Amino acid sequence: MRLFGLIGYPLSHSFSKKYFTEKFEKEGVEALYENYPISSIEQFSGLLAQQPALEGINVTIPYKEAVIPFLHKQSEVVKKTGACNCIRIRNGVLEGFNTDVVGFEQSLLKSLDTDHNRALVLGTGGASKAVQYVLEKLGIPFTLVSRKADPSTGSKTYAELSFSEQQAARLWINTTPLGMFPDITTCPPMQYDSITPRHYLYDLVYNPAETAFLTNGKDRGAIIENGKDMLLIQAEEGWKIWNSD
Repeated sequence: MRLFGLIGYPLSHSFSKKYFTEKFEKEGVEALYENYPISSIEQFSGLLAQQPALEGINVTIPYKEAVIPFLHKQSEVVKKTGACNCIRIRNGVLEGFNTDVVGFEQSLLKSLDTDHNRALVLGTGGASKAVQYVLEKLGIPFTLVSRKADPSTGSKTYAELSFSEQQAARLWINTTPLGMFPDITTCPPMQYDSITPRHYLYDLVYNPAETAFLTNGKDRGAIIENGKDMLLIQAEEGWKIWNSD
């Protein structure tokens, strides 16, 4: 029986176990997919020792960056982003990949148009790194927004963002867990009155399907998209990696 799984903390929000369990049943694959909630990345080595049959691991919040030192090999995208969300294990060798990049790009492009030529990326964690990579690839300039400013990356705090900056940057991407179940009433502290029908709000959160962040956009006529498609795409990319030569 093949074994795959997910590390992160907490994992109550995750869809991966249900998704892969149903996929294995539908396709007649003899495999198990388990959740491995670890409260510290230091527990990862112990997990690997306890589960030597693991062939593949998905990585979610908050370990997409912290897991890097455990890898023996890294894809070029992982090297460039500094974030990993998919690990293939063969003969004890852990090789890291970033399938968030493919998932986000393909999902984003569905509704992207010429109006969306400047972006605000909310959050600076592992998921944000994949978003930044895609925006750079697409030639879309962006400003990072976080609770703390960082001159080295040019990031600003929410309070430092002017109304006009928020109105001019018509692509807003939330990479933070704000609004994720069960804290569904929370959202990034933006000036939502600056949103116009020419805006596009993308939330990497997928549970709930419409976060408070997205509702604020929809109420003002903006295009909205949650992270479900991104998640499905990256999951399938991970499955290809786990089964590739």
